[in-house]
Amino acid sequence: MPQFERYIGIDYSGAETPISSLKALQVYTADWLTQPKVIPPPPGLRKHWTRKGIAEWLASQLSTPKPTLVGIDHAFSFPFRYFERHRLPTDWPKFLEDFQKHWPTDDDHTYVCFVRDGSRGQGAKRQGDASWMRLTELWTAAAKSVFQFDVQGQVANSTHAGLPWLRFIRQQCGNRVHFWPFDGWEIPGGSSAVVEIYPSLWMKRFHVENRNAHQQAAYAAAAWLRRMDMSDSLGQFLNPPLEPHERTLAKVEGWILGVT
Repeated sequence: MPQFERYIGIDYSGAETPISSLKALQVYTADWLTQPKVIPPPPGLRKHWTRKGIAEWLASQLSTPKPTLVGIDHAFSFPFRYFERHRLPTDWPKFLEDFQKHWPTDDDHTYVCFVRDGSRGQGAKRQGDASWMRLTELWTAAAKSVFQFDVQGQVANSTHAGLPWLRFIRQQCGNRVHFWPFDGWEIPGGSSAVVEIYPSLWMKRFHVENRNAHQQAAYAAAAWLRRMDMSDSLGQFLNPPLEPHERTLAKVEGWILGVT
């Protein structure tokens, strides 16, 4: 029997500000009976989603009793060498707090580049190296470092923009939501969960129809999560074949669901 009742796929973007309406931000949702469908932003002046709007909507959705699995397309943590360089505790909630303090990219009018160039925040005190990779990225073909900015296919911008919103959702939802794998590799029955995804793993498995690339990424994420849960295959991906020391490392760095 499926563990979840609803599946949400989110294609993310770190462009502009948290309140900018971005075509690249796409949300699709599915359940047991329905294939993924696009979710438009709430009625208002914005034509497309904003990062702030997605975070507030997710916090609201995850506060309901319906067990929901959410996949978001950006990294949830940094390589272990980042923690070593800055002498940080290997505790994910504390990492989120420290990151937001130095990279306040959830401020309404802050671009990621504002923190990078020093006009906002204290990003200079929390830098990484573009050569650093997480273990899950080393296991993933074509994955980029979370510190590799200004290249095609980068995840650095979206990661640096998205991390403070994971903190926000965690604050709003508390223990009602399981952040995998930081809260444990096994997701308790009846709980909702938020996981890191890499839609490129799945986009070609589903017909594109009339969707653009961003829509297809979010659609494929929701469709794959639904398919794996409905077929009782999700468990194998929630428990990847890692050695004990790799599992310990991934509890700090995070893991991309679907990478085995």
